[in-house]
Amino acid sequence: MKKVTLELLTLARRLGTPSAVWTGAGYSPQAQARLAEYGAEKIYLADSAEVADYVVAPKAELLAHLVAEKSPVAVLVAATAEAKEIAGRLAIKTDSGVLTDVVGIEDGLVADQSIFGGGVNVRSRVTKGIPIIAVRPNATPVEASTGAGTEEQVSFTVSDAAKSARIVERVKEDKGARPELTEAAIVVSGGRGVGSAENFSIIEELADSLGAAVGASRAATDAGWYPHQFQVGQTGKTVSPQLYIAAGISGAIQHRAGMQTAKTILAINKDPEAPIFELADFGVVGDLHQIVPQLTQEVGKRK
Repeated sequence: MKKVTLELLTLARRLGTPSAVWTGAGYSPQAQARLAEYGAEKIYLADSAEVADYVVAPKAELLAHLVAEKSPVAVLVAATAEAKEIAGRLAIKTDSGVLTDVVGIEDGLVADQSIFGGGVNVRSRVTKGIPIIAVRPNATPVEASTGAGTEEQVSFTVSDAAKSARIVERVKEDKGARPELTEAAIVVSGGRGVGSAENFSIIEELADSLGAAVGASRAATDAGWYPHQFQVGQTGKTVSPQLYIAAGISGAIQHRAGMQTAKTILAINKDPEAPIFELADFGVVGDLHQIVPQLTQEVGKRK
């Protein structure tokens, strides 16, 4: 179960009595216990192939069915590419307003949004229908609070129109031994200063010594030095680890939007005027190609 699911339950508890919606295969007593541990009073189960085997549209129909039947005060989803499309479809189906990339929700369903790459914060509220709010992953600390976790099977028929795009194959991605980027407690990211794809090996070695995930700036991924799925920033992943190490990253506002909520930030850059130092808790001015291997060695000595 993704951490963002637990973040949504944490937020929902502040607004009322939270319920979770489970779609697709994989539901188990362990999943039920996990959802209940973080406050789910009810768990609506829609694990039929009709929902799981088609792209996006059946999930929007499912949520529209639940909105009509249960009349919730709001619907919260993760601000991922898939869930934001679901949110948009749901807004049309329910004639409601939708807010995306939300980083917090206050009383009265007033949402905090970080826009323009984190340069501007705004407060917004839906004025029509049932608010549909897409919350940015890693924007909310997770807090456990036990709920009943009562299960309720949802029966509804998916329309033919929603079946126009079917999933024909699923391929499990080999993620290796490193933790998921958006779930990791420690993230080591490399930027333009790394210099090449080959040099990213020193970033990976430091990450492996710390049991960390590897990230990259947009400059590094655009240059083809590291895969795009590891990009941290406004147009990539949002992370909020206990420790974020930025090596050779200047700290453009687009990158900062994806990591500025990290608990502790360590920056390594040869430019003492790099913007990343304005955000960093600790900074090292110097050549990352010398500093990062030394740091890896020191970490190894302490194991």
